[in-house]
Amino acid sequence: MEKFPLKRTSGSQQSSTYQAVNKKHTNGNPSNPRPFADDEMIDINTGNGDHHRPTRLETDDDGISHYSVSYGGMTDASTDIPGIGQYDDFHTIDWQRDIARDRMRHRHIVKKKQDSFWNLIEGAHDAWSGWLCVLLVGLCTGTVAGVIDIGATWMTDLKFGICAQAFWFNREQCCWSNEISFETGNCSQWRTWPEVLGQAKTGAGPYIISYLIYTTLALLFAALSASLVRMFAPYACGSGIPEIKTILSGFIIRGYLGKWTLLIKSVGLILSVSAGLSLGKEGPMVHIACAIGNILSYLFPKYGRNEAKKREILSASAAAGVSVAFGAPIGGVLFSLEEVSYYFPLKTLWRSFFCALIAAFILRSINPFGNEHSVLFYVEYNKPWIFFELIPFIALGVIGGVIATIFIKANIYWCRFRKYSKLGQYPVTEVLVVTVLTALIAFPNPYTRMNTSELIYLLFSQCGIANSDPICDYNRNFTNVKSAIDLAAAGPGVYKAMWLLIVALVLKLIMTIFTFGMKVPCGLFIPSLCLGAIVGRIVGIFMEQLAYNYPKNWFFSGECSSGDDCITPGLYAMVGAAAVLGGVTRMTVSLVVIMFELTGGVRYIVPLMAAAMASKWVGDALGRQGIYDAHIALNGYPFLDSKDEFQHTSLAADVMQPKRNETLNVITQDSMTVDDIEAMLKDTEHNGYPVVVSRDSQYLVGFVLRKDLNLAIANAKRMVEGICGQSLVLFTSGNPPQTLGPPPLKLKKILDMAPITITDQTPMETVVDMFRKLGLRQTLVTHNGRLLGVITKKDVLRHVKQMDNEDPNSVLFN
Repeated sequence: MEKFPLKRTSGSQQSSTYQAVNKKHTNGNPSNPRPFADDEMIDINTGNGDHHRPTRLETDDDGISHYSVSYGGMTDASTDIPGIGQYDDFHTIDWQRDIARDRMRHRHIVKKKQDSFWNLIEGAHDAWSGWLCVLLVGLCTGTVAGVIDIGATWMTDLKFGICAQAFWFNREQCCWSNEISFETGNCSQWRTWPEVLGQAKTGAGPYIISYLIYTTLALLFAALSASLVRMFAPYACGSGIPEIKTILSGFIIRGYLGKWTLLIKSVGLILSVSAGLSLGKEGPMVHIACAIGNILSYLFPKYGRNEAKKREILSASAAAGVSVAFGAPIGGVLFSLEEVSYYFPLKTLWRSFFCALIAAFILRSINPFGNEHSVLFYVEYNKPWIFFELIPFIALGVIGGVIATIFIKANIYWCRFRKYSKLGQYPVTEVLVVTVLTALIAFPNPYTRMNTSELIYLLFSQCGIANSDPICDYNRNFTNVKSAIDLAAAGPGVYKAMWLLIVALVLKLIMTIFTFGMKVPCGLFIPSLCLGAIVGRIVGIFMEQLAYNYPKNWFFSGECSSGDDCITPGLYAMVGAAAVLGGVTRMTVSLVVIMFELTGGVRYIVPLMAAAMASKWVGDALGRQGIYDAHIALNGYPFLDSKDEFQHTSLAADVMQPKRNETLNVITQDSMTVDDIEAMLKDTEHNGYPVVVSRDSQYLVGFVLRKDLNLAIANAKRMVEGICGQSLVLFTSGNPPQTLGPPPLKLKKILDMAPITITDQTPMETVVDMFRKLGLRQTLVTHNGRLLGVITKKDVLRHVKQMDNEDPNSVLFN
């Protein structure tokens, strides 16, 4: 059966929260607490740091027992009780609490700097630990990316043949080692599989042998990739960017950035790219980089134990991932800022820039592309574009937006069908079927057979005199001798090129629709660039033929009448690639920067900008969401997009829980016993409870989390003598009246005494902005100082869905 690691039954999990957490944390032995393993979860030891710190049981003058912990003069309840302050799986973090905890820790370190030289060293280490962490992330990300690039290139070429001189060389390296130009295709050291088997290089028999070996190896690579994902790391499938966006917004997905996911994603990515599937490795590189950032953050407690601070490292890691994927460090920083990051302070911008720089430098040192450029598709043409060409460039933007909308709607439809049908129970079988069909369909067409990155480079390239490829095999030399002929005189080559490109476009689009979302590591950047490059090259050839046949027309007068090449089809391919990718992802600024870093075509920024804007406008008009936002909605992740506007006129009283005239579950500050609280915890499933003065007054004192209550009571029963079910639970600092009963339990240390509150008449537009910009988990609703109810992030998400006429119960959230 297929695993659904994101699917949970809220009721059953909530009611057993304490038992599961306690069992994990104590490893079945309450006297032997241990932290979670960092490859099991994303939120390791949040706020639960140093178990070696001295904890002690203190006694007030009246004999009441409570906990205290020595922390250089401060007390911290999260160190008293193992697990206090941690987040459960599929919960959102409390940004305000985590940031406040970090400020308290920072103030403590600054205060202690003057005490001793060692404290001064600790303060310096705390100051530069963030830079050191992103340095390590950049080093590791660049190294992993180089290994993935080299491995994927070698295994892709392995489907066609092998290097006789050194089997570990790919085709290009093999031909270089023989000092023969790779472009000529005349490389004696590279042996195709028919030649290895003693057959001729061409002919019907060798063609069939090549066809069979190509399909067999593609099937083997895909089967290995899908099997590794299914058996060892279910989270390693897909692109990862929708989940990274959700995690950076403060959502906890344990294991998604763990060690096993990192390893299997890296190996599976090499295999799935080598299988020839219509996917790329760029999106998964962001996931891999973030996993590296998550793992390395635990070397620095400042980040490893604070989920809000850890997001700063993850944002920088995402920038490094795009940097090594495309060789575009500036574009990576802008991508992290525009597309994936939720909280991006200025220091995170600097660290992201530094992390992307280091990652790009390491990748350039490894030199996986084997040339003097650190970018994938470096272009060498630098002819100026004609002002008139803005019209076809904008038209390419419109076409790109339409193609992107078709792809998004079709892919989401197929992914929804996969999710809710029996097909989802057989992920490996689906991968094998798609791989076989892709190989059988792709092999006959030379443009679908070759590696997608090679195809994009070919489409971007300028036709030279010696270039015999079909996309250049037509009359294109601009002279005045044949200026009067019509389009038909261009020769059959132009029709062959057009036909092959159109077939490749249709096949690539269909294959990408069915491939993206399968249970293998798969990205979307390269397939999107490929679709757009094909469309752009078709339009570019058409415009080139117009200029070739009608150079005296006023459209081209001046620029094309001199006999020089005035139309560059490769430029149209570049613009078309940006148009489709922009329509699919809805990126604008970062897309343009990535494109000119990717190609080195800085002088073509204006055409890229025009196409990107046109594509975004058309895409937004035809469909509201980009592909990543659509997959977030499909999976039900609790993501509040800061780019969306909430335009409804509802109030906080309309959304809060419970509704009017319903019972509000609260805890009183000094009149409930341990049995009362445990009964309420058993009967309800809320993640936290308001603490009030009394049930009659309902005046707010603070807010306490369910998990903290469970852990505190369990720990008190185990370690404090006399605590029983009849003990009063106190959330006050004063002393209760003396009684003959058991000693009370003071839990003020786990009480949040400054919860965010609003009134019942606050517009929901303001409430939504608070949840987005402050990163709230919940806010309390009051009226004239009296508590009325609670609004959680889940309530906000459900309300937004309901106002947009969508299913409010589709949100995955505990």
